[in-house]
Amino acid sequence: MTVQYVSVEEAIERDGLRMVVVGGVPSPWGEAAKGIFHIKGIPWLAVRLAYDSEPLKAWAGQRSAPVAVYEQERPRGGWAEILLLAERLAPKPSLLPVDPAQRALVFGLAHELCGEAGLGWSRRLQLVHAGIHDGGGFPKRVAKYLAKKYGYSPVAGESAGARVIALLGMLTDRLKAQREAGSRYYVGDSLTAADVYGATFTGMFNPLPSEQCAMDATTRSVFETQDDETKAALGPILFEHRDMMYAEHLALPLSL
Repeated sequence: MTVQYVSVEEAIERDGLRMVVVGGVPSPWGEAAKGIFHIKGIPWLAVRLAYDSEPLKAWAGQRSAPVAVYEQERPRGGWAEILLLAERLAPKPSLLPVDPAQRALVFGLAHELCGEAGLGWSRRLQLVHAGIHDGGGFPKRVAKYLAKKYGYSPVAGESAGARVIALLGMLTDRLKAQREAGSRYYVGDSLTAADVYGATFTGMFNPLPSEQCAMDATTRSVFETQDDETKAALGPILFEHRDMMYAEHLALPLSL
């Protein structure tokens, strides 16, 4: 998957869909948004996040990437906002079930993966905590910056690991139950947004190989940081699901 990058000035002038992304890093939130657009065949232009860019702040708002902007509409920065925008722009194939109960289940799983206190959020705090205490994770300078940005405290850091382990266990159990019912997907018998998020967020524990994800070696080592408890919680079925998703639904190699 090749992403076309443009300057913020060009993005402001262009029509269609543009998205601010973190360049050079397989942020699971950004990779999930890219994957949703890929599945739906929605063309888009990429703008690299630059925290010191005043034009970017004025256009996309004071947000973390990804931020999607369609035409002259308001910026959409949350995972749910981006998903619902994609569903509107390309209703088929839909990544949200028609059945209300299954739709609610997809949103619930998606929140536990993408939302505050979800898997990605808690894993980030886990890696911040490790970096601050010289246990791997983010380099200490980066860890201290992220600590201020995402509400880190020693208590939050200590509890993040347990939250990560609990969520990994829930996701593993969900996929096992689905497999026993004859499905390869998180919800029902077909692809949903929960599968996209599930696949991309595994990269925070075991990134795709370098030929598929050419990321900086230091960043790769950050994401590969695992204590014994986290390693034990990473059920093989999580990565079997990820590999199926990239083989059948998502694009490789990643374009960072």
